[in-house]
Amino acid sequence: MPRKHRAVVREVLPDPKYNDITVTKFMNCLMVKGKKSIAEKIVYGAFDIIAAKTKEDPLVVFKSALDNVRPLVKVVSRRVGGATYQIPIEVNEKNGKALAFRWIIANARARSEKTMTEKLAAELIAAHKKEGASIKKREDTHKMAEANKAFAHLRW
Repeated sequence: MPRKHRAVVREVLPDPKYNDITVTKFMNCLMVKGKKSIAEKIVYGAFDIIAAKTKEDPLVVFKSALDNVRPLVKVVSRRVGGATYQIPIEVNEKNGKALAFRWIIANARARSEKTMTEKLAAELIAAHKKEGASIKKREDTHKMAEANKAFAHLRW
C-alpha cells in the first residue's frame, strides 16, 4: 500500500459494440498477455451465442448473470492471539463485481466445451439461470461466512 498517495483509478472507455463499461472491464479481466482483440472476439462471440440460444438481449443476460454471481459477504483470514479465524466481511459493489468476473472466467475455462467462446456463453447462461459452478462458488462463500458469523466481532 502506498504511504503518501491513493492509487489512481483509471477511466475505462465503454466497449464499441454495446457502449458499456462493465463489458469492457470483463474483457480486460478475460484478456491474457494483452491480447485485447482476442478477448473482444471471445466476449462478442459468446454474446452472439447467448442471443441465439436464449432469444434475449445478451447484455441483459450478462448483467443478470453478474448480479446472480456477485457475493455479498466473504471471509478473510485474521490472526488473533495465535489462532487464525475466518472472519466474515461485507463486500462492496466494486470488489463483488471483480470477484464475479474472476469466478465466471475461471469456471468458464474449466468447462468441457470446445472453444472459449462456447464455454463463456454456457457459463453466463448457467449463471443467468442461477445454476452452474459460479453460483455454487457464491453459495459456498456465503455458507462459509454464515458458519463463521460468531467471529464477526473480531473485524476491525
